[in-house]
Amino acid sequence: MILDILNIGSKIIDKIFPDANAAEAAKLKLLELQQSGELAKMQADMQEQGELTKRQENDMKSDSWLSKNIRPMTLIAILAGYFTFAMMSAFDMETNKAYVELLGQWGMLIMSFYFGGRTLEKIVDMRTEKK
Repeated sequence: MILDILNIGSKIIDKIFPDANAAEAAKLKLLELQQSGELAKMQADMQEQGELTKRQENDMKSDSWLSKNIRPMTLIAILAGYFTFAMMSAFDMETNKAYVELLGQWGMLIMSFYFGGRTLEKIVDMRTEKK
């Protein structure tokens, strides 16, 4: 898989850089990324996103109402809690900042799962349609 990425990257570099010296420098940088493990990290990230997509697909295939709706309900609950603490602090009510930070981090994590995963899915779909 990593060799495939290198081959694709080399072809893209050849098309982007008409100057042979600049193309060779970019290919060298790509090889450095491979040796430092960055390409393996990218591959692991893509594989993780694929697993998240499979998890969502399996949830939607289930007959259980709860398994189809637990993730959206969790997002709504966390955002409602975050909004409640935000409104409390807006009206000068005592709030524990640690709870607000924790709910904010959870909200970002869940939103990145939904929206970040969908963005990657769309990119992959666009690439497969071109082939």
